[in-house]
Amino acid sequence: MNQDAEKVRTSHAPPRGGSLRFESTGRALRHRNFQLFFVGQLISLTGTWMQSVAQAWLVYRLTGSGLLLGSIGFAGQIPIFLLAPIGGIAADRLDRRRVVIGTQVASMLLAFTLALLTLLGRVQVWHVFVLATLLGVVNAFDVPGRQSFLVEMVGREDLMNAIALNSSMFNGARILGPAIAGLLVARFGEGWCFFVNGASYIAVIAGLLMMRVGPRVRAPIDASPLEHILEGFRFVEETAPMKALVLLLGIVSLVGTPYTVLMPIFAARVLHAGGQEMASLLGSHDLGAVRLGVLMGATGVGALLAALTLAARTGITGLGRWVAWSCGGFGACLIVFSLSKSFWLSVALLIPVGYCMMLMSSGSNTLIQAMVPDRLRGRVMAVYAMMLMGMAPIGAFFGGALADRLGAPRTVAVGAVACVVAASWFGWRLPTIRVEARKLILAQSMVGGEPAQEMQGQVIED
Repeated sequence: MNQDAEKVRTSHAPPRGGSLRFESTGRALRHRNFQLFFVGQLISLTGTWMQSVAQAWLVYRLTGSGLLLGSIGFAGQIPIFLLAPIGGIAADRLDRRRVVIGTQVASMLLAFTLALLTLLGRVQVWHVFVLATLLGVVNAFDVPGRQSFLVEMVGREDLMNAIALNSSMFNGARILGPAIAGLLVARFGEGWCFFVNGASYIAVIAGLLMMRVGPRVRAPIDASPLEHILEGFRFVEETAPMKALVLLLGIVSLVGTPYTVLMPIFAARVLHAGGQEMASLLGSHDLGAVRLGVLMGATGVGALLAALTLAARTGITGLGRWVAWSCGGFGACLIVFSLSKSFWLSVALLIPVGYCMMLMSSGSNTLIQAMVPDRLRGRVMAVYAMMLMGMAPIGAFFGGALADRLGAPRTVAVGAVACVVAASWFGWRLPTIRVEARKLILAQSMVGGEPAQEMQGQVIED
């Protein structure tokens, strides 16, 4: 490292000390728009996780089928894989705040519809399939719009922290939502979880309407929608670091994340000997629902810790290594989880599982957003959504089918081994792609009009 770079690095060193570190962890919250977004999303995402757990339990209660559990997951997320490129164009061509408001209103209406059908006792499995599919269509527009809108709320200088805090509220809700869902399902049934989720969207819609967002400068539209879609794909294909990251995410989503879809089977059949104390404390006789809530909540605890770990970082140095190691740790912990017959041991193992998965996905998100030009942000985040969320339904479908033949533990173990192999591949590729990644990150920090000195120090330093 040359002397100028050393001066830059030391003059922009991260703050030291406990209080300064705490302030750095929440620095994106100094922006009013992000404050409104953070509070609204925290409430809304709690409801979303409640619905996710209650919906899985409803389908399993009605059918008892691992295949149908996987099929519901497939129906709910395959639209993201198919339609996210269109959502990416919408995020790049339209007002991103209005796109997100529209998706939140649509999600609210779908949640209330499912609540009404369930509370009236008229819900059938095909209703859940249709509503899950429609929600997947909405999310195909919501994810690229919401992810690309972050930079308009906080600017480039606080984007990494905003991504980490966004992940922290997602996973704070991931802890609280399943726990509340387990209690509500056990006492009152699934319908009230769906109703609470519908009501929770009011908070995020209100926050979005209260924001003050300046006009975004857009490049003139001189190409067809199809050409714009292909431009985003070409950028990912021709950018080695971006390509490696999205491929890693796609592999893990395909073979690793189906464990969440199969969790009701673990709660009801595999780990049936535990959780009685928790159920007794809650005054519930539905042990399976309580166990499911605790298991999903444990994953959320780990994921929240990972998000806070990222939020405390003030730079991106070494983040690629974090992604590789966390992917390997995710697979290794899942292997041990698949072998466990103890409920409380499984709960403990799901904490590092959630930690590693969130560290990998949020770390990848941070690196991708740091490398991508703003004019392509929506379309590249659509590719990110396709890999992270769009591959998951394919894995859920085949995971559910495989679980009916091999059993849930063996299905999870096979996917976990594949994740360890993928992590080894990414770690082997990392030294090759690191140089190009640094050049891209530095270029975007300068083009964005933000102070580039700190980024220069981070990019030059190994």
